[in-house]
Amino acid sequence: MTTTSPGISRRTALGRIAAAAAAVGAMPLLASADTVAGKPAPEKAGPGRLKQSLSRWTSKAPLPELCKHLKSLGFVGVDLLYADEWATVTDNGLAVTMGYPAKRDNFITMGFNDPANHAALLKELEATIPLAKRAGLTNMITMFGNRKDGIDERQAIDNCVAGLSKIEPLAAENGVTLCVELLNSKVDHHGYQGDSTAFGVAVMKGINSPNVKLLYDIYHMQIMEGDVIRTIRDNIQWIGHFHTGGVPGRHEIDGTQELNYHAVAKAIADLNFQGYIAHEFMPSRSDPFDSFAEAFKICTV
Repeated sequence: MTTTSPGISRRTALGRIAAAAAAVGAMPLLASADTVAGKPAPEKAGPGRLKQSLSRWTSKAPLPELCKHLKSLGFVGVDLLYADEWATVTDNGLAVTMGYPAKRDNFITMGFNDPANHAALLKELEATIPLAKRAGLTNMITMFGNRKDGIDERQAIDNCVAGLSKIEPLAAENGVTLCVELLNSKVDHHGYQGDSTAFGVAVMKGINSPNVKLLYDIYHMQIMEGDVIRTIRDNIQWIGHFHTGGVPGRHEIDGTQELNYHAVAKAIADLNFQGYIAHEFMPSRSDPFDSFAEAFKICTV
């Protein structure tokens, strides 16, 4: 996850989008007769066993245009959106696969590891979770936060458990899962405390709720730990959401980087994972939708 848009240029070429859709075998999805909050329900899953979405910040396209292109490629949703963007996505027949509870510059660094943050974080979530339910969202993101002097690892875990346990009942009541993200502290987010699966799992075990899960960012955990497939298999019960990104560089998830994402996706699907896998990388091609289409194909298993 990141809050800054990449400076990647793009050129609009609908013909190329159509060609990319054909290349991955994507086809329009049937609209559901169900509704969410008086609007058409999000589309059903596309080809393959995984429900794939795209993080909003990876594209500079206007949101309505992005939704139309993603839908044509077989994506089922858009990830990491603020409340004022949710309706645009759902009106276009896609799911909001992860929502933000607030807009602020310190969203990543201000987390539940420090009890001084709890009151403000809980206030944000208390206000946003009911809105998420009405909009049909099932996932909301939150953070562990940056390390603080005087708070050791064990205390930070206990602080996270204490704070998240206070909001868990409201999340459960509204059918929302709070997804706490694992990030790397080596390259992108120096000082972030939730930089290991072990830390995140310790917090999840302390809460032990289906409504508080890890957002396992494959890009970040490959940088910190590697051994991604084994780690996912061993901890799938604590994981509610996935992000992708190529290592190194956080670009395409193709053969230019060190992970075999098709194998990773197959491992996740083989575990009968029912959540979303959201692509979150900076496209390096002149037309980002070529990269998005390729990522969709790679993770169609």
